[in-house]
Amino acid sequence: MDNSPLQKCLEWVYKNFKTNTAKMLVVTGTVGWGLSSLAQIFAVIVNPKISKEQKSFLVPQEFLDAVVNIGSFFVITQSAKKIVSKMASTGKIAPQKVRDFLNKNPIYGNQTGKLSLDLDKVLKNELQFPKDSYYTYKNIATTVGTVGASVLSSNIVTPIIRNTLASDVQKKYINNRPQPSSSMRV
Repeated sequence: MDNSPLQKCLEWVYKNFKTNTAKMLVVTGTVGWGLSSLAQIFAVIVNPKISKEQKSFLVPQEFLDAVVNIGSFFVITQSAKKIVSKMASTGKIAPQKVRDFLNKNPIYGNQTGKLSLDLDKVLKNELQFPKDSYYTYKNIATTVGTVGASVLSSNIVTPIIRNTLASDVQKKYINNRPQPSSSMRV
């Protein structure tokens, strides 16, 4: 068996994400935004066609873009993942097999949808619990919620925040840069 660093990395990814696709989407999306942002900043820095004056504006601007892109993506997708996961683990959203099990069992039936119910803990104690149905549903639901949140973040929230901040930065830059001396001409 290959014990190369790449193989170890792939095994780690498989082990940590095989049952939690939503977590993988959050992590890879955040890393992707980060690498993309670094590439953009680096491209501005090394581009000889961009003047130092333009770079003094563009590099902080790209850095601000990176913070907004990465921050809003991570916060919104991670929050959505946690909310949907909690809804699934309380039975608030659940496949019919799980609902039937909970409703037939007086211990859990009246707790369905309440924060005190944790179906992940129930799995450890109940042999009759439809585990495959629950875990598959929870993984799909959190993945769909995370994808929806990433679309919301990337296409609606981030552009609004980024454009507002960019406008403020641009105004400050224009107001603070040295003005060329003007001579009165008649």
